[in-house]
Amino acid sequence: MKTTILLENKMVPVYFNAENTQPMSKLLRLLRRTIEHKIVNGKKMIKTCLDTVISIEVVGSEAILHTYRESDTLALSLY
Repeated sequence: MKTTILLENKMVPVYFNAENTQPMSKLLRLLRRTIEHKIVNGKKMIKTCLDTVISIEVVGSEAILHTYRESDTLALSLY
């Protein structure tokens, strides 16, 4: 399943694994809360990743942030 979120003034597609047992609304709420926390309190590497993110994939309780450079791709725990 696919949806989009607004992240730092750009639309980012979010892909959900069909095997997720949590409702999509709860996962989106957790994702937004985690990303907002990282924007405020994150280290330079995380902020760089968030600046260049092109898509997000939610698998289980993790969000994989895909970026332009594969080396900047990052996995975040939603819990």
